[in-house]
Amino acid sequence: MAHAMFQSSSLSCSSSLDLRETSAKASHIFGSQLRSREIERTQLRFMDSFKKNPTVRLKALVESPGQAQEIIDNKPKVAGATDEVSDHFKELKHRFLGFKKDKYLSNLEHYQRLSEAQAPKFMVIACADSRVCPSSILGFQPGDAFVVRNVANLVPPHDNGPTETNAALEFAVNSLEVENILVVGHSCCGGIKALMSLQDEVISSSFIRNWVVVANPARSKTKSAASNLNFDQQCRHCEKESINRSLLNLLTYPWIEERVMRGTLSIHGGYYDFIDCTFEKWTLDYKGSSLLANGECSIKNREFWA
Repeated sequence: MAHAMFQSSSLSCSSSLDLRETSAKASHIFGSQLRSREIERTQLRFMDSFKKNPTVRLKALVESPGQAQEIIDNKPKVAGATDEVSDHFKELKHRFLGFKKDKYLSNLEHYQRLSEAQAPKFMVIACADSRVCPSSILGFQPGDAFVVRNVANLVPPHDNGPTETNAALEFAVNSLEVENILVVGHSCCGGIKALMSLQDEVISSSFIRNWVVVANPARSKTKSAASNLNFDQQCRHCEKESINRSLLNLLTYPWIEERVMRGTLSIHGGYYDFIDCTFEKWTLDYKGSSLLANGECSIKNREFWA
């Protein structure tokens, strides 16, 4: 029994010695000082990675030179979604190349001038709604308008702190020296609907809610003035009222009010009804609005385009 145990122990020691010798040889062959356990861990990690990644492709020049043997992934592919996305970008590519051929190359001098500087006459604040594109609706060409779009085309007051909207305003007014600021609202606005649906006592972490509350004064005024109307009619009323609130909020920026007061900058509102394709335009009457202590917006030069 003792002899058997000694023999087993000898075999075990022999195996260990063989493993160490093999490891040492491997270390010598690869020019490193890796220990046997480190080699073993490396091999195990490789095998584990191989098992977890069935798409590993192996190429071996075994039977004939230049021939590759591949392990093909049998996992089903989502072909439909990929093809659909590809089709969308094919359409975008077609439109871009059409633009380049029909507009860019045909007006090359104009676009070269734009590459050096811009001098737009308009700053436009419009809704992010995909149905409301200022350039398509009002025919703005590259270089005509400096545009920012947000949910419900809102302008926060100066004291609300920095947003991308007032950052764009600062650049357009102080650097580009635009002559007109146009706030464009529209029919069936989801942002205004969200505003009109708010519950005062509800505390929410919603980004949308925390943004549209900028127009709470317009909501309150609508609830007071149009309480006899149904919800959809109230939303339509608020869509226009929120534009006027944004016009007044623009005057809370000292560098905007200064230019309006001097007559070098005009502030306008616009309302696009895409149901019957009509457009209303009006201009803020600065002198009239500044005299109104209750936050009313005095307007002039109202036009209706149909």
